[in-house]
Amino acid sequence: MRVVVADDSLLTRAGVAYLLKQSGYTVAAEVDDAGTLLAAVRAEEPDLVVVDIRMPPTHTDEGLVAAERIRADHPRVGVLVLSQYVEPAYAMRLLRDHPERVGYLLKERVFDQAILVDALRRLADGETVIDPTIVSRLLGRQRAKDPLAALTAREREVLALLAEGLSNKAIAARLTITERTVEAHVAQIFGKLGLLDDPSSHRRVLAVLAFIRSGG
Repeated sequence: MRVVVADDSLLTRAGVAYLLKQSGYTVAAEVDDAGTLLAAVRAEEPDLVVVDIRMPPTHTDEGLVAAERIRADHPRVGVLVLSQYVEPAYAMRLLRDHPERVGYLLKERVFDQAILVDALRRLADGETVIDPTIVSRLLGRQRAKDPLAALTAREREVLALLAEGLSNKAIAARLTITERTVEAHVAQIFGKLGLLDDPSSHRRVLAVLAFIRSGG
């Protein structure tokens, strides 16, 4: 698997590249701005891109804009976006139009080799990856009318893992329950929230997050 790494911090860029090489990935290019990233994707045709949201010159959302451009122009390329801060709005913006092969993680997590490799593997498989901290922030927001009030404690656990992009099999392993039990919980969750179940995991993530963000 070929990966392009984009971050204006030399330390972060080199650190991520090192972990990727140690895990058997080929680092096709290391770049420090969004324009060079787009050029590298065109030239190298990578399988995956790892990019920081805040890139030169303004350090606002240049990386996010580049990620959106890559997903639109190169739909087979998976994109893992990194952020130093918990910014749910950016996650929603990225997922809205291109939910497949998109991930959003806090930057601190990618220095855990297991987390980085797992996220990239899932993106390569066409899945969605969302940082659990962002999921918790969305699930924990206080509202006068809580759309999740009808859910049991176990259903809330399953919903949080669904929102991270985990498959039913992965949820079963995480919670040490059977996959059939997970399927039953998923059916109950979507029924209680008035959402249609869909076998496409990225669509389930979008539906869950959109519902939570709208406040019901």
